[in-house]
Amino acid sequence: MNVIAINGSPRKKWNTATLLTHALEGAEEAGAATELVNLYDLDYKGCTSCFACKKIGGKSYGQCAMKDELTPVLKRIAAASALIVGTPVYFHVESGETRSFLERLLFPYVTYTPGYKAIFPRAMPAALVYTMNVPEEQKPAETIGTTQAFMQRVFGGCEVLLGTDTLQFDDYAKYLSTVWDAAGKAKRRAEVFPQDCANARALGTRLVAQAKAGAPA
Repeated sequence: MNVIAINGSPRKKWNTATLLTHALEGAEEAGAATELVNLYDLDYKGCTSCFACKKIGGKSYGQCAMKDELTPVLKRIAAASALIVGTPVYFHVESGETRSFLERLLFPYVTYTPGYKAIFPRAMPAALVYTMNVPEEQKPAETIGTTQAFMQRVFGGCEVLLGTDTLQFDDYAKYLSTVWDAAGKAKRRAEVFPQDCANARALGTRLVAQAKAGAPA
């Protein structure tokens, strides 16, 4: 039983990474081995539209043919018990590294057939963790819904956990950022973010339970 978390943030100790760490701690408490992958440590590209994953009878049918530092990660995900993908929101979409990762992860499993049937060989519990500095009512609902839908199509299900109105800086006085209420951000970090972390821990525990039961998230 193993759970892989993908950190699509360039920051290894801030909002996204912290929530993923708590999710993996919950998974470990439920008996799973865990792994955290930091995408910004890897040298890779997004999909190059080679279509090798779609070529009937081809040696790379149903899998990404590109060979780089993301390749072994994709192989480990294919064999995992559960998957969690975390990303900050930049310009109302996932981070660039996350978008490139999602192209490589999902496209090989989605076929150009009526209904765009997926060929991932089994149901696997999955989740998306989004962090953003805006309030929840300003979340990029279309982006999140589209990505969740593709994750559900490929893996059979996908939960979403949001961390909203997050703290961006240790000291707001050092940056031109007058649109934000620094004191309000700090207060929310102290009072709300711990609950976000608890929700992430519960998510990790829940995904392991679903994996053991053979059910998607």
